Amino acid sequence: ITGLSLGWELERQGVDFVVLEASDRAGGVIRSADVDGHTLDWGPQRIRLTGDLEGLVKELGLEDELITAPEGLGISVYRDGKLRAIPYSLAGFVTADVLPFRSKLRALLEPFTAGPRPREKVSEYFTRKFGRGTYETIIGPLYGGLYSTDPADMEVDLSLAHVLRQFKVGRSLLLRLLRRGGRISPPRACTFRDGMQALPEALARRLGERFRSCSRVRSLEQAGDGWRIALDDETAFDAHDVVLTTPAHVTAELLRSSAPDAADAASALKYNRLAMVHLEAETDLQGNGFKVSFEDRHLALGGVTFNDSLFSRKNLYTAYLGGGWHPDLADRDDDTLARAAVEDFRLTTGFDARPISVDRAEIPAWDTSWRALDGFSLPDGLHVAANWTERPGIPGRLSQARRVARAVATGRRAATAVSTVG
Repeated sequence: ITGLSLGWELERQGVDFVVLEASDRAGGVIRSADVDGHTLDWGPQRIRLTGDLEGLVKELGLEDELITAPEGLGISVYRDGKLRAIPYSLAGFVTADVLPFRSKLRALLEPFTAGPRPREKVSEYFTRKFGRGTYETIIGPLYGGLYSTDPADMEVDLSLAHVLRQFKVGRSLLLRLLRRGGRISPPRACTFRDGMQALPEALARRLGERFRSCSRVRSLEQAGDGWRIALDDETAFDAHDVVLTTPAHVTAELLRSSAPDAADAASALKYNRLAMVHLEAETDLQGNGFKVSFEDRHLALGGVTFNDSLFSRKNLYTAYLGGGWHPDLADRDDDTLARAAVEDFRLTTGFDARPISVDRAEIPAWDTSWRALDGFSLPDGLHVAANWTERPGIPGRLSQARRVARAVATGRRAATAVSTVG
């Protein structure tokens, strides 16, 4: 999605370009299909309908394909044998049963604690700010779930500091929340009628011949004041600028000869293996889904998305297993993963389920291995835009693509920019 939206922005800037995709389809980790009458997504299950995304949907003519979640759906956490709703307001937090009273009282002392410390672990930061109970029940599962990483393996300045800056958080998160009315109001979740893949496919269609699938890059070499990109099929491109939107290990291989230090840094980054098991179940569950408290980390299950109540995808649920908490779990066979998902789904929700699909993904961990990017630099004309260099998630990808496209257009208005994807 980063490379496709980069191409879209370059076109708007009037820059000549081509987007090179290694595989035979558009979308990368965004992939959708119909299985047993269910619309399944492997990769993101939903996206927040931010202003930027809403504008893109209109420009691509996808308004009639858009499905938005009902208002008021929340998220829960499984703790002490029960699913407990996480409140979106400070007032709701006081009365909710998600935490015992002593943990709530400790969390409300957060304004009196200090801001981040140098090289502080994310787990240490949130525990120090809100107390262990709130961290292990709410914050750890929610924040760690974004990366499928244990926050004890993450550092604030590597993974959290940019979020704090984005929301203009200084010393206190609660004081910032109070200034915003004491309520968290995220944009509504959305998807598309035929799944999330509709978005990258629409971008690819609009790019036309400038998007080229089955175009795997074999090498990237400096040529004069620009770059030569050679493909597996023996064709080549010359460009003034090259933007790499590839995973870290692919980027490392492409940079090996032209920027060996940068290649070493990219190759040092850790990815977590996550298993996704789609389940069919008849339930009365409502909400976005749930996460599993750190008190119950013995479960294989890390969380579940309620596709049923989110987007009226009847009886469909997506379970997540493995990640940084159980790093070897995703390597087990499909039957083992399916059984574990069904068993833990029954334990946490009380409902029986049938497995529909088992798949796996690799997700940038944003853990302490990201220290390898200290001093990361590239030769003139080379750029990186990827979920391992800036904020993950589709809104973050669209935002970075727009900034990089503007930088390329400003610096090389008449240049040819090449984005390699996949």
